Amino acid sequence: MASKKSNHTVKRFNTLADVMEASGFSPPKHPLIVLLNGVDKPLKGRAPDKSHVLNYYKIAFKPDTGGELIYGHTKFDFKEGGLFFVAPQQILSSIEENNKEETAEQKKLSPQITLLIDPDFLLQYPLAQKIHQYHFFSYATNEALHLSTKEKETILSLFRNIEDELENRIDDMSHNVIISQIELLLNYAQRFYNRQFLTRKQNYPSIAGRIDQLLEDYFNSDKVLSRGVPTVNYLADQLHMSASYLSDLLRNLTGQNTQQIIHDKMIYRAKNKLSATDLSISEIAFELGFEQPQSFSRLFKLKTKQSPQQYRAQFN
Repeated sequence: MASKKSNHTVKRFNTLADVMEASGFSPPKHPLIVLLNGVDKPLKGRAPDKSHVLNYYKIAFKPDTGGELIYGHTKFDFKEGGLFFVAPQQILSSIEENNKEETAEQKKLSPQITLLIDPDFLLQYPLAQKIHQYHFFSYATNEALHLSTKEKETILSLFRNIEDELENRIDDMSHNVIISQIELLLNYAQRFYNRQFLTRKQNYPSIAGRIDQLLEDYFNSDKVLSRGVPTVNYLADQLHMSASYLSDLLRNLTGQNTQQIIHDKMIYRAKNKLSATDLSISEIAFELGFEQPQSFSRLFKLKTKQSPQQYRAQFN
């Protein structure tokens, strides 16, 4: 039986005015930034009817998502709400277009605060470059920042400060003040994510062991021949996490990111082969997934301060 052809389409919003119109709101007061506060007062807007792409940064606080989210295979409490971060050009899923049974009530926006920021709003400020250092903009939606009661109060106060500036104080200092509030919000989010990694540490007691086993299985299978060097994305997919979240989690747990762990594993295997086999440097590089022996030699020297030949010579 043939499968039904999908009519799924993705809507692209190029301006904040487009977003507001599609969601049933009045045009934004500022063309480059808008804050919708559905926590302090009900909003009469609606969620977009299609999956969509924004040309903006999106920061959303949701006080309730139904009790729990799933991080990989682990369920975490979500009672105090959380923060979600989306960078420009990411696809956001909303109400399924093909679900004709969706009611008007279900299409209403859930109580939340949403901040949309055009990248142009950040121009001529250091935050325009610094914002790329906040890795949580590339986390998956099920890797939200879970907030404690006090953390939630801190975040909500910053949203309200931004709202107050936009609603009541548009003057020659407003831009500077709003930028400062956004940067403060992001810095608090980074602090709270670091706290989350630490407080959730007991949920990941075996993650280093799981990664080690995944890499062992990878090198002992034909994947290394068909896919080459193992990648961060491969491990993240196997662990049901985004690549950015996995690297930040490992950095907090082990002091190393995912790429460093992969490299250490490869160097460990390379040392074993150099010291205990007669395989050529090219053969060892091939068995580790390198297309070019020179690439393997550069990595080996970078990590050990010796060339593969110099390392092998110690055992002859």
